[in-house]
Amino acid sequence: MIRRTLLAGALGLLLAFTAQAKVEVLEFESPEHEERYNKLVAELRCLVCQNQNLADSNAELAVDLRRKTYEMVSKDKSEKEIAAFMVDRYGDFVLYRPPLNSNTLLLWTGPFIILLIGVSLLIRTIRRRRTEQGVNVDDATLKAAANLLKSDKREV
Repeated sequence: MIRRTLLAGALGLLLAFTAQAKVEVLEFESPEHEERYNKLVAELRCLVCQNQNLADSNAELAVDLRRKTYEMVSKDKSEKEIAAFMVDRYGDFVLYRPPLNSNTLLLWTGPFIILLIGVSLLIRTIRRRRTEQGVNVDDATLKAAANLLKSDKREV
């Protein structure tokens, strides 16, 4: 029992040492600088991870981009200037909300085009099934059904 406890403790310590994460400690001149920094790293995309912003990514490039963003915020650059620097260097892909221009037109309109295609295919399929399943009932069957309904009403 004691051996298991010691083994579990040693294993826990080993895992703790291997699972260390780097924590960035940044000091800002003002709360406004910190707020601007946090907003920027949340809105800029990690180019390595692609579905994470800079704040959430631990990739080396994301660490470098956070450092560069911190430097530019410390130099009192505006959000637009920092975003323009990142776009000039890495392209519109670095932005989670890229501007609407000729390069990003398909990116902005693509989901709507796909939605329209899907809805039109759905409508076409429904219409086709309705015409294929059209029920051809003769007069004798209709009269028999009407008689059944009348007899049902009398019993109630």
